[in-house]
Amino acid sequence: MHIVIGGDHAGFQLKSHLIPLLKESGHELTDVGAFSEEPVDFPDVAKELCEVLLDGKADRGVMCCGTGVGASIACNKIRGIRAALCHDTHCAHQCVEHDNVNVLCLGARIIGVELARELIRAFISTVFSGEERHTRRVEKVNAIEAAGLK
Repeated sequence: MHIVIGGDHAGFQLKSHLIPLLKESGHELTDVGAFSEEPVDFPDVAKELCEVLLDGKADRGVMCCGTGVGASIACNKIRGIRAALCHDTHCAHQCVEHDNVNVLCLGARIIGVELARELIRAFISTVFSGEERHTRRVEKVNAIEAAGLK
């Protein structure tokens, strides 16, 4: 699987710990930054990460910021992206299996490295069920997105 990973300055350290795990697990990786703890704006990194996904250059994305909230908000503003902020493995698994999530958002100041590794494993190893009820619900979310409600 090809994974695109990114984060802002607050997520830089966590992202740095996750990259070796992904590489050791045999995944291809695109890192869109941040590349240091120098301040950067999370929406800029989130946009670049999502562009890589939408261009078909990656299968899934992982976005790290201080709480994961900003990353989730920014990613979810982009058509075709379904991002989820997860702090437990059940959610990291179920968000893919039931909701076909393609970006996992992590809060570097909220969770530790070991939990983040478990979340990555759960997120990467899960596939969308394709069950009728899940497909129907994802299609409804897509319809809301397409309608561009104000």
